[in-house]
Amino acid sequence: MAQLTDTDIRERVRERYASAAAGAADAIGCGCGPATAFTDPDMSPTDREGRVVFGSALYESEADGAPRAAVEASLGCGVPTAVADLHEGETVLDLGSGAGADVLISARRVGPAGRAIGLDMTDEMLELARANAADAGVENAEFLKGYIEELPLEDDSVDVVISNCVINLSADKPRVLREAARVLRPGGRFSVSDVIADPGMDAATRADMEQWTGCIAGALTRAEFERALEEAGLVDVEIRETHRVHEHASSAIVRARKPS
Repeated sequence: MAQLTDTDIRERVRERYASAAAGAADAIGCGCGPATAFTDPDMSPTDREGRVVFGSALYESEADGAPRAAVEASLGCGVPTAVADLHEGETVLDLGSGAGADVLISARRVGPAGRAIGLDMTDEMLELARANAADAGVENAEFLKGYIEELPLEDDSVDVVISNCVINLSADKPRVLREAARVLRPGGRFSVSDVIADPGMDAATRADMEQWTGCIAGALTRAEFERALEEAGLVDVEIRETHRVHEHASSAIVRARKPS
């Protein structure tokens, strides 16, 4: 099989999430599984015991501030707003904001003096997110088109970076983390949900493009994530696994801080 380029990976991820956005009204399942029916038990939104591991059901009481349509279109493996400790007046950036649920929740929490920014590369997701913001009557949220490896924001411009199961989809995760560190203000916080691969993930799983766009094959190990955060200049790194999402991977809360 030919070696996939970074552009190949980005385009396949974009195609998958564009399809998920287009099908959101028809209740397509979590983007971390197949975009149609969940025929592969390893990629289901629930595990073999029936526990939810992906998608909107993870939000429960956390969804205040976002319309039902935004939450139900959630494609993630966690709920970063539950652990981001947002405060009035802060500026929050969501990497890979999808249908906008985490941005709209954040916008309510930072209040009128604050600002919530969603970044996504997919036109279909941006359209869906803007419609959800209008439905919710949220005025301190905005959605920008761009790549998480090339953030269209100034240095030292946000207080908190969040993300829900997106960084693992990038072909250049260290660059994503360097960009997150760049746009954070001194003392700013990095608080994301992401997939952490087991050290022994087999080569066949990593080579499977379907699972890459489904949040598994592209994931860093704990040690790789810690090292990349530290090399980006972030400190107080904390990685806490929350639940298994695959035979070879777990969802985790990943937090760090930019030195003051």
